[in-house]
Amino acid sequence: METTRIATLENEVEAALLGDILREREIPHFIQSFRDAAYDGIFQTQKGWGCVVGPPERADEVREILEDLRKQPG
Repeated sequence: METTRIATLENEVEAALLGDILREREIPHFIQSFRDAAYDGIFQTQKGWGCVVGPPERADEVREILEDLRKQPG
């Protein structure tokens, strides 16, 4: 299966919520953290918490879900 980097994630909570939604909708994905224990997470401040990777043909759908998730209050 071909995959592509779809979006940058802001934090671990956002990653967990998005992962739950994508699993419920049976959208193939992989959530990757940019945390590097050797550098105590220094790259997360530059690159974001991590990213979501998935099939290119589902990228727009995943971005739309993430956008809706970010609009939620709280």
